Amino acid sequence: MNSLLNKDYLNAEYKPVDKTNKSSKILENMDSLFDKLDLKDGAAISFHHHLRNGDFVTNMIMAEIKKRGIKDLTLVQSSIFPCNEPLVPLIEDGTIKNVITSYMSGPVAQAISNGKLKGTLVMQSHGGRARAIMEGSIKIDVAFIASPATDVHGNISATEGSAFCGVLGYAYADSIMAEKKVAITDTILDYESKTEIPSERIDYIVKVDKIGDPNGIISGTTKITKDPVGLRIAQKTVEVMVATGLVKNGMNYQSGAGGVSLAVTKFLGDYMEANEIKGGFASGGVTGDLCDMKNRGLFEKIYDVQCFDLKSAEDIKNDPNHISMSAEKYASPYHDPIVNGLDFVILGATEIDTNFNVNVTTGHDGVIMGGSGGHQDTAYGAKVSIIVSKLFQSRIPLIVDRVGVISTPGETIDVVVTERGVAVNENRKDLLELLKSKGINAMTISELKELQDSIIGKPEKQQEKERRAIGYMEYRDGQVLDVIYEAK
Repeated sequence: MNSLLNKDYLNAEYKPVDKTNKSSKILENMDSLFDKLDLKDGAAISFHHHLRNGDFVTNMIMAEIKKRGIKDLTLVQSSIFPCNEPLVPLIEDGTIKNVITSYMSGPVAQAISNGKLKGTLVMQSHGGRARAIMEGSIKIDVAFIASPATDVHGNISATEGSAFCGVLGYAYADSIMAEKKVAITDTILDYESKTEIPSERIDYIVKVDKIGDPNGIISGTTKITKDPVGLRIAQKTVEVMVATGLVKNGMNYQSGAGGVSLAVTKFLGDYMEANEIKGGFASGGVTGDLCDMKNRGLFEKIYDVQCFDLKSAEDIKNDPNHISMSAEKYASPYHDPIVNGLDFVILGATEIDTNFNVNVTTGHDGVIMGGSGGHQDTAYGAKVSIIVSKLFQSRIPLIVDRVGVISTPGETIDVVVTERGVAVNENRKDLLELLKSKGINAMTISELKELQDSIIGKPEKQQEKERRAIGYMEYRDGQVLDVIYEAK
């Protein structure tokens, strides 16, 4: 006999449906939200940096959490900017115990470097963050998503609203895996718009006065250098790229957002236009300059995980060839990511050692001033990864015996281009032979260091004082790459 026929509900009395008892995701205020969330001490909460230095949401939510006396939290924030200075006292008083991030600059980075964090700092790459969340090694209790606009159902748009930012790539993993997901918005739409994160992933919506300042999307490093030395490095870099034979139709490209890297993009575009070369795709955090190259027909498509300026945020609104992507699709090592299709990536460095290990996390004083972001991911994925930098600045050397923190392992770095010479990794003998055959005088990293030291002198060895470990740098696959110590 069918067991369903034995169920007690066959004899149950029918109750009329109450049509007035419709639940809404839109909550009246923060009090209503936190009543629903029931956030406990020790929880993990996440935020994202698509509004970059214009974000208001992180500070707003953390102020509410402080009011409720919730403590020992793990802050899983994709990147932390100077605008997040109000987090410093919350780190000092233990409201925030642990921090997991891919990039830090400003007062929060200074405070953590000075040992104010009571727990542990974990620095990841963008791809590593997506991997860790999707595989469940980071478990997020509540994801607070700064949402430029939503409709009443919770479909989030990044191209509408007063603080539109174009793409929400770093929030995708959180919107799938967090226990609870909250859209914080200042714009609720009564019409259908381009959806970045669909409503079925969102539990609650809270409308606030303002989620951020869109002008803060433009952070200081997103302008082409005007420095003649930097421009010379950029020109030499394009010569190196052309010499590899990979600057051809279908080439795929990514550049960092530093001034020299952006100059490389400009000179590369000029070369491609002059030689009628059309690339396949450009990718990464996207600038208006890269959009201009696409619009001039120099690249077929752009894959965008985050807009670096308002021009790129505007471009993605209407062009189907400007494609948003998640951080997982961009760079997760378990996803056959976009970075694995790159021919070139142009990256910066705070310092590099004679094993080609790169530090983009701390300055020469040991204070955190950056982080891997997509550095590790793209260096691994690209056929040719190129570091561009001055050989020294204010007598501070680029090349050292051992970097302060390994942000990107040396075996994934292929070429270093400076104003005084080009060095090729010894494990890329194919590149070395190609460059020499094209008349580019490439040298070893040790030879380039000797040239540097002959000009500025060898730095005196400082007596190392014992320093407390405050955290660690993860590689994109989850292995510990290096230890991060309290600043000197």
